Amino acid sequence: MNEDVGPTEWGSTVGVGPWSGPWPTDERYDPELLEHGDRRNVVDHYRYWRREAIVADLDQRRHDFHVAIENFQHDHNIGTVVRTANAFAAKAVHIVGRRRWNRRGAMVTDRYQHIHHHADLESLRGYAAEHDLALVAVDNAVGAQPIERTDLPRRCVLLFGQEGPGLREDSRRGADLVVSIAQFGSTRSINAGVAAGVVMHTWVQQHANLAEAW
Repeated sequence: MNEDVGPTEWGSTVGVGPWSGPWPTDERYDPELLEHGDRRNVVDHYRYWRREAIVADLDQRRHDFHVAIENFQHDHNIGTVVRTANAFAAKAVHIVGRRRWNRRGAMVTDRYQHIHHHADLESLRGYAAEHDLALVAVDNAVGAQPIERTDLPRRCVLLFGQEGPGLREDSRRGADLVVSIAQFGSTRSINAGVAAGVVMHTWVQQHANLAEAW
């Protein structure tokens, strides 16, 4: 059986059963999924498609922003960041620091998302410079520009820190732009996975063609 089986929602199996009627001849379709059903966590447009076909199609639709997150203390939010990056069609996700990370929160979306590893921040900066990407650090630090009133670069890497300590000081200093998210409660910071979703959605609002959304 296909290994990309998705999770269950509210106790019910997601997805669709075996294909009804004559099978499509398009090579994007997976015979195994057509026969047994498609229980993966994918949008209806990609039902019964081979994983490689989905990735190839996404590569034609991905946006011009990348997402990077520091992983110096095994941050458990990385899986959530990867899943959200997939939802907003980020070009790629970059993990800075430790190579190993908890994939549980990604809900198998990491199989459809390009993921790069960088041993340190200098490596990420080099990648950004090579690909003409602005480095945008996200941190509620003194001097950060409110993202609600900031135009994000179209071609950029959105860099997030870890839960608790936030971005390292050298990460902020080396960024082309530092932005913050407006907060109104008592907590000093919001969850790193949530912050990533807020900033990615801001980029989408500013630059994406919303008519192409599912």
